[in-house]
Amino acid sequence: MMIIRWLGHSAFQIITDEFLKILIDPFISNNPAAPVKVEELSADVILVTHGHKDHFGDTMEIADRTGALIVANHEESVYLSKQGFEAIGMNIGGSVDLQDIKVTMVNSTHSSDMDFIEEVCAGGSSSGYILELENGRKIYHSGDTGVFGDMKTVIRDIYKPDIALIPIGDRFTMGPIEATIAAEWLDPEIVIPMHYNTYPVIEQNPLEFAERVEKINSDIKVVILEPGDEYRE
Repeated sequence: MMIIRWLGHSAFQIITDEFLKILIDPFISNNPAAPVKVEELSADVILVTHGHKDHFGDTMEIADRTGALIVANHEESVYLSKQGFEAIGMNIGGSVDLQDIKVTMVNSTHSSDMDFIEEVCAGGSSSGYILELENGRKIYHSGDTGVFGDMKTVIRDIYKPDIALIPIGDRFTMGPIEATIAAEWLDPEIVIPMHYNTYPVIEQNPLEFAERVEKINSDIKVVILEPGDEYRE
């Protein structure tokens, strides 16, 4: 059984059929929506979409404790390697195989400077990820992004995600209206909204988003999770 657990904001823990534990953007200790403590999380692999502290989060602390492999863009992987971590660098369009999981880095439209260190420095390109699991199911984590044309072409036509994790918070990412268009373009079976209600500035009603998606394509199921909730299949 595959498990997708939302940890608030854009943080997810995915446990695959073969029990590989994957964390994406593990922003936990300073996340007011996080339902767990950092020390409660275990991971084999950590995926980082970009360098902002509300996504890079507790990556290094978790990797230090668990020995998890960190996957990030090239620039962040260089930084992580210099800190003594095992990191795999990638760039847009590339893929790596991790056990029986294929991870592909795809584009997002967002900034990515590393703002979690004292002197903010360039953090390469922001990204999303396509995870192709052991059973062939594909999960798309968009990272922080606005709606962009690749969702309708590259991501939908080439990678064909079954499950899409997309932001709806507005201000720093696309909001519900743009996210509805993104859902239509991506055409997955399942959409799970993220990056909302962590802070007042990104407060949204996910039920309104679900209603919008229902109107444009009733075949897409919007799964609304509370932080700590799981989607299983």
